[in-house]
Amino acid sequence: MASAVVLLSGGIDSSTLLHYVCRTLGVKTIYAISFRYGQRHSRELKAAAAQAAAVGVCEHRILDISGFGDMTAGGSVLTNPDSEIPYLSAIPEADRQQPPTYVPNRNMVLLSLAAAYAEANDVGDIYYGAQAQDEYGYWDCTTDFLARINTLLALNRKDAVTVHAPFIDKPKAEVVQIGLELGVDYAQTWTCYRGGDTPCGSCPSCVERSNAFRKIGHDDPLT
Repeated sequence: MASAVVLLSGGIDSSTLLHYVCRTLGVKTIYAISFRYGQRHSRELKAAAAQAAAVGVCEHRILDISGFGDMTAGGSVLTNPDSEIPYLSAIPEADRQQPPTYVPNRNMVLLSLAAAYAEANDVGDIYYGAQAQDEYGYWDCTTDFLARINTLLALNRKDAVTVHAPFIDKPKAEVVQIGLELGVDYAQTWTCYRGGDTPCGSCPSCVERSNAFRKIGHDDPLT
């Protein structure tokens, strides 16, 4: 594989994936794409830029689709600045299949834009960092979603693009272990939904990150 597009949020999963595509898969020409989609803060985009520089991507684009945040503010606490980010412990088990931190159709939108970008640059493969989340799961990070979006993209009559998610069946702890072996600097990643100078340690994403490092017996450099 000579080239690939990697969706890069600046979090653990996408940062590990970027290094995996570069070092394990040996892809020489990588186009990294990040999105300002109306999320509550831009701290993760700084981390994305740092990871793109560390790998030496061919191009790193930060696409501004902030209007998407306005469109989805009624359905997600991540794009509604007037909503409180919940503690993981406050989310009932029954609601964790589609928690309030879910952003409606985010991955489908981002992958569609990435597919257009890939096709326009003669790149046939896209990678995104879906993983088998420990605490809850999103429908757009499942093997079923991956298979169906590739079936849809295969309708392209000339330059079909394929989406890959190498970590889709791996828990976050295993993703972190892979990243440590690849030399990922996790001090240059961001996970916290609340932003700020330091992670809050209590939002669902922070708890999941903390659990991942704990399970492999490694300290999180951010905490």
